[in-house]
Amino acid sequence: MVFPIGDDNRDRKTFPVINYLLIALNIFVYIYYQRFGQNYEFTLGYAAVPGEILTGHDIVTKALVERDPLSGNLIETPGLQPTNIPTFLTLFTSMFMHGGLAHLAGNMLYLWIFGDNVEDALGHIKYLFFYLLCGMLAGLSHVIATLVFGQNLLIPSLGASGAISAVLAAYMRLFPGKAVHLLLFLFIIPVPAFIAVGVWFVFQVVNGLGALGGQDAGGIAYAAHIGGFIFGLLLVGWFGSAYIRKKRVAKATRRRFV
Repeated sequence: MVFPIGDDNRDRKTFPVINYLLIALNIFVYIYYQRFGQNYEFTLGYAAVPGEILTGHDIVTKALVERDPLSGNLIETPGLQPTNIPTFLTLFTSMFMHGGLAHLAGNMLYLWIFGDNVEDALGHIKYLFFYLLCGMLAGLSHVIATLVFGQNLLIPSLGASGAISAVLAAYMRLFPGKAVHLLLFLFIIPVPAFIAVGVWFVFQVVNGLGALGGQDAGGIAYAAHIGGFIFGLLLVGWFGSAYIRKKRVAKATRRRFV
């Protein structure tokens, strides 16, 4: 079991108000609107459904009733619910919903650790636009991958993972040598960001490749993770251009006086 529990924040200069608001909003939506995942009408109405986004039309399906082969009990799976906004906007709404407490907690942990430093580097407003834009592009990546690889276009996707993948990519590019503290079984070890995040991305690619061919990889939209990471890696060069230039000038100045 390996997962990050913190990083080195000694060089952070600003309070990450946007990052904390994003975390609070995700938690609020899950508790208030999703009712801890029990409000199927809201969740299945505002999740991103590839078939809806590709056609631009709302799709409503009936509940599916199946018999559990082990218990013999009938299990009802709710169908897609009416979407009261343009279907393309579900790429936005789905970013703030989650499939369960573990899904929510894992995403918010990553956002808590990595988002504050990226916000500090980009600035509050640019960080917000970076997060939202990359999150929607990540969702669109999942939609395109679902179509190209012949997967089920009616399976809804939701979660902040695509946007957070972009944040991880930005963190790796802006702070490649910053120490990330990983919990490895019972030990806490510091690892450079480019290794910690790089290994995470390789894991996404390997598992994403296993999801191709029309099969779902445990319900995880790996294409959104990969797409979000790639867009984050590309777009942080523009959103963070001022910070990157400042770092280059500081580095050149240090060399001049060595």
